[in-house]
Amino acid sequence: MQDNPLNVLGTPLVPCSYDPLTGYYRDGCCHTDESDRGSHVICAKLTQAFLEFSLQRGNDLITARPEYRFAGLKAGDKWCLCALRWREAFQAGMAPGVILECTHSKALEYVTLDQLQSCKYV
Repeated sequence: MQDNPLNVLGTPLVPCSYDPLTGYYRDGCCHTDESDRGSHVICAKLTQAFLEFSLQRGNDLITARPEYRFAGLKAGDKWCLCALRWREAFQAGMAPGVILECTHSKALEYVTLDQLQSCKYV
């Protein structure tokens, strides 16, 4: 994990969510490294439409999985999403809002800043 990661705006990465506890490392931030094959780097405020979109593509983020200490997600939760899943949702018109200050700069390897800004959560 990078010591002082930057967000897509070029400033220090800000935590995404502590409740629910998100991030590849479950530390509240969208930190990443080479072991994070999904690149969980985009901090988004989830919508029901996105959760259903993800479920239809085989990634159930709704159902609780206690064996993984995962309570399940609901609309309104903030979560570090896989960059490729967010891009897929963006292309389908289903992308949830993005919190730019909390989105890791590595996201720019998968999507453009313009794409992220067009879905900026305010």
